Amino acid sequence: MQLTVLIDNNSLVGSYFVAEPGLSLLIEDGDSRILFDAGYSDGFLINARRMNTDLLKLNWIVLSHGHFDHTWGLDALIRHRFESISQKMDVSRPTLLAHPLVFDSKTVSNEPEIGMMLSRDKLARHMDILDSTEPLWLTDKLVALGQIERIFDFEQSDPIGHRLTGGGSCDDTLPDDTALAYVEDEGLVIIAGCAHSGICNTVDHARRVTGEERVHSIIGGLHLLDASTERLDATAAYLAGLNLESLYCCHCTDLAAKIHLASQCPVREVGSGMRLTF
Repeated sequence: MQLTVLIDNNSLVGSYFVAEPGLSLLIEDGDSRILFDAGYSDGFLINARRMNTDLLKLNWIVLSHGHFDHTWGLDALIRHRFESISQKMDVSRPTLLAHPLVFDSKTVSNEPEIGMMLSRDKLARHMDILDSTEPLWLTDKLVALGQIERIFDFEQSDPIGHRLTGGGSCDDTLPDDTALAYVEDEGLVIIAGCAHSGICNTVDHARRVTGEERVHSIIGGLHLLDASTERLDATAAYLAGLNLESLYCCHCTDLAAKIHLASQCPVREVGSGMRLTF
């Protein structure tokens, strides 16, 4: 599997790629090409062009959850596809996989919308839509984890605004949050979008889904912003117990969390334009 960081909060020193507070990853496993999240803007497309990476031929688009910094780039991708089709270029029709609640509107404080900007019906004109709460294998080795069970008390967090559904609203605990897991010879590679479910809950869920206990690497957002010392201590202890080869702390992980985790875990540098092979 090759994983390309199309967009992240950081750009690596010496590279010339766009960075933004969002996340988008391209995963290539055999003949399958999976776009995991689409960031906030067209930044992931700009970086893809600079890397000569084709996003017109995708098998899957997987959304980790419905927040703006992971989904609003879909508008730019649809424009890119439209312009390419108008030029008679070869463009695949991917399947978009997400939790069924990913399309609900989300609000917080004075922001009227922090969720998806495109409706399910409009997206369905450009791609096939598959919504599921259950795990789904995308390739022989790569699985979308579905709705993640939350079992660790230290990863319980306050709701982020409200989710509008069925004509009403409720506290948004991000039940639509999900992640990917890749089964390699040395164990699992966990690929998280924001880990609103908690990265430890995500790892534990991936182990149950795949039947693989060993975890080789973790990459993605860990949702550790202004986290309490108690949560950081418990998270670091859990991750240290995995004997990871590498931990790539991306989007929504602040400096204090990275320093805390690095005291016990093999934290690696990561940023827009990075390519990893597993």
